[in-house]
This record gives sequence, structure tokens and C-alpha cells, in this order.
Amino acid sequence: MKKEKLIIIGSGPAGLTAAIYAARAEMSPLIFEGNEPGGQLMGTTEIENFPGVPDGTMGPGLMNRMREQAKKFGGRTEFKRIEKVDFSDPSTLKLWSGDEEFPAETVIVATGASARWLNLGKGEEKFWGKGYTACATCDGAFFRDKIVGVVGGGDSACEEASFLTRFASKVYLIHRRDELRASKAMQKRVFDNDKIEILWDKTVTDLRGEEKLESVELTDTQSGKASELKLDGLFMAIGHNPNTEIFEGQLDRHENKYLKVENFVKSNVPSVFIAGDCADWRYRQAVTAAGFGCMAALEAERFLAEKE
Repeated sequence: MKKEKLIIIGSGPAGLTAAIYAARAEMSPLIFEGNEPGGQLMGTTEIENFPGVPDGTMGPGLMNRMREQAKKFGGRTEFKRIEKVDFSDPSTLKLWSGDEEFPAETVIVATGASARWLNLGKGEEKFWGKGYTACATCDGAFFRDKIVGVVGGGDSACEEASFLTRFASKVYLIHRRDELRASKAMQKRVFDNDKIEILWDKTVTDLRGEEKLESVELTDTQSGKASELKLDGLFMAIGHNPNTEIFEGQLDRHENKYLKVENFVKSNVPSVFIAGDCADWRYRQAVTAAGFGCMAALEAERFLAEKE
């Protein structure tokens, strides 16, 4: 069984950038694309803040071009999901997709994170990227002079609501309790902003519209009474879940399940490197993920060179 020089788990901006750099260094990386090839950007209709793309670009288009760029230099892709790993021997890292084993000298983990949804069923898939999103920084500018809602009550929700007032004419902060969990400083920013209205004791129980989101159903957590709220956009700010379950017991993780890193991209296993949103819960941007992918590939290349 051939031992790969480098296996990359994940095909978002971090994984594919790592693949581009590793392929140009003649490492012939093998990229496992997973269940969601292209990562979270596949659900982003247009990206306007990626450097060098002044006219904007569609998320799926950007990821397809990154994939082709990696393959142009010798990267190989597998539309398979890694389901199990054994990193106990740093000299021979073992990965499995189903019953098929893939040994490697080095691995870059770029499995990303997934936004927490409301678990409402098919409606969420229908409107994802069409008014329903989880990144105000990415998509806020598309809602200039529009009415939007933010779901959540923590620091992230308050920060996103405050940020969206730069563009939207009205921002509803929808929270299921009667008080916010955010820090006092973040709460003050919300309370002092005339564009933000807090809807207390409310949960979103349905998404409505034809081709794009037009309104949401709100249910009062106290009375159970339902009402309709007209919205052009709804932003989820109830957190993300890092896609790190398969690394439990193999790589060090924080209490929030994000992977621990040292020197930007190094894990506790010397031959395993980490890139992107599976370790970054603060920025979560395509450009920062790509930067970490670059660093991870350079570190993997350096590791192999020193080993040889």
C-alpha cells in the first residue's frame, strides 16, 4: 500500500490553498473533499471581499477554480469522507474512508466548521444563501437599506447585529430569553443603537418565501403564540460546530472542540498540521482560512525536507 507524502482532509479555502502550495512543491497531495466539497463557500451566492476579485465572484465558482488550480500542479482529489484516523505513530499516519486505508507521512487537517442551524427541516436548505446565512461580515453588504434579523443572544449575535446596522435600515435581534448572554459592553452597543430592536422571548419556527426569504414565523416562548415578521435576511449567530469529531483522542482540542494549534498551524502530532475554521473560531473568513492553508503546506513541506 502506497504511503502518501501528504493527505489533506477538507476542500474549503484552507484545504485547497494548502493543496495548491503543496502541489507546486511537487508533494502530489491527495485531497479528500468530504461530504461538502468546497466547504461553506458553496452556499455563498457572491463574495465581494476576497482580494484580487474587485467585481465579486460566486462562492462555488471560486472553489471550483481553486480545485482546478490545485489539480493543474499535480493535486489529486477524492470525493470521499475520512471517517477514522490513527495518529499514534507520527511516522505513519493512518486514515480510513469506509474500509479503505490511506497511510501518509504528513496530514493537513482542514475540515472547517458548520454553522448551527435552527433544525427546521428543508426550508433551511431552500433559503440558505438566499436570505438565510450565518456570516454578517461576508454577506451584510448585500442587505443595504433592507430589513434583517439576527438570531442569538451572545457576543457574536450582538456583534453581528451592530455590524449589520452599517448597511440595513432595521435590524431585529431575535432572542429566546428575556435577557442577553452577551458581555455588558456588547449589550450596551446594542441598546444604544437606534437601528436595533430586540424581540425578547421569541424563536424562529418557520422560514417563508418563494425564491428567496421574505418572512419568518416567530413563536413566543412564554405564550406559544405565533406571529409573522417580514424580513429580507436572517443571520444565524448561535455558534458554529467545528468538524473535529473524528480527531477526538488523536489531536488536542479545546473545550469548545476546536483543534489546538501552536505556532499557527502545528498540532500535538509533529507530522499533522491544522488549517482554517476547524481551529479558528474568531475570524472564520475565506481569506484567513486560505492563509492558514498556505502556512500548513509550507510547514508540511519543511517537515518532510528535514526528515529526508
